[in-house]
Amino acid sequence: MKRIRLPGGERARLTMLYGGLLVLAGGMLIGLVNFLVREGLYSSISTAVAVRPVSGVPAPAASSSPAPAYPGPLHPSDQVRSRSIETFTQAAEQAAQNRLLTVSLIALGVFAVISVALAWWMAGRVLRPVGVITHTARRLSGENLHERIALDAPAGELKQLADTFDDMLDRMEQLVGAQKRFAANAAHELRTPLAIQRAAAEIGLDTGDPAAVARIRRKLIEVADDSERLIEGLLLLSVSDQGLERREPVDLAALARTVATECGASKDARARDITVRARTAPLSVDGDPVLLAHLVRNLVSNAVRHNHDSGHVQVDVHDRTLTVTNTGPHVPPETVPYLFEPFRRLRERLSGPGEGAGLGLSIVASIARAHGARTEAEANPRGGLTVHVTFGAYP
Repeated sequence: MKRIRLPGGERARLTMLYGGLLVLAGGMLIGLVNFLVREGLYSSISTAVAVRPVSGVPAPAASSSPAPAYPGPLHPSDQVRSRSIETFTQAAEQAAQNRLLTVSLIALGVFAVISVALAWWMAGRVLRPVGVITHTARRLSGENLHERIALDAPAGELKQLADTFDDMLDRMEQLVGAQKRFAANAAHELRTPLAIQRAAAEIGLDTGDPAAVARIRRKLIEVADDSERLIEGLLLLSVSDQGLERREPVDLAALARTVATECGASKDARARDITVRARTAPLSVDGDPVLLAHLVRNLVSNAVRHNHDSGHVQVDVHDRTLTVTNTGPHVPPETVPYLFEPFRRLRERLSGPGEGAGLGLSIVASIARAHGARTEAEANPRGGLTVHVTFGAYP
């Protein structure tokens, strides 16, 4: 069944609704008053007239004789008086009813005008916060997302709507700011290997020395590998930010042990004598197995890469939390929250082999959010970093 919509804007609709309800209530009240007055009007008038003789009709003479014990015919003067009272009562009742109806209709008309005016004013008061929200939404753009409605109103549905809109603007500002920083950093990171490749091609290959050509060839291959890892990291970050397309039970404890074994046997870990140990308790997580594997691998690989020689990495799984702790250089506590942003590094980029693209922890945070997990990190007093990924922290 098609819903009936009132014409006009929201304020006109609310005015019609409020005004109609007020006029309907006033009409019902006037109708009830007329009905009640009409029901008792005849008896009231006849009683009032009966106690006072009608003009021109003599009242019956008082008699000391007792009233007859049985009803008898009325005296002619009594009959005249009774008919006069009845006629006068009917005329008075009709006149009173007409007067009451006229006054009631006039009062209803005045009440209707006042009701519509009050309804228009009331609708404007009710919709004023909506107008503020609409005006703010139209004015906002990418350059002034910092503005807020900050509605000054008592608690209620519209206040909740304005606060929700402000919260949404907070999230949008954070997302837009993160996207701008991401785009700028990605452009910078991609520009660096391209500049190296161009310089190597223009300068390094302009020689007939076979050894120099071989060195430039190896350098170009390293830069190409770094660029490929950077692009793969960007694609993975984009995929994880879009959420999960499928979910299935994943044995996180077994996954952590497998990744710890692989990273402990890697070329970098063996060359620097870095030990990777795992200590796990049974834990199954609903999620994407490929993304969860990237999460654990990025954490452990990052712990191995940012470590010192003869250091160690500890991987723990307990109480629905994955914890990766490593030894390494001192990490300033104030810089820890920024390490989860894309292209953030503890030290400036040196374009050296095995340096990484600066996307490891940002990918970890993005995959964790997609799985409803919370990511936290803390600097170790003796150097290194401890990262906690707690699953089931968010619905």
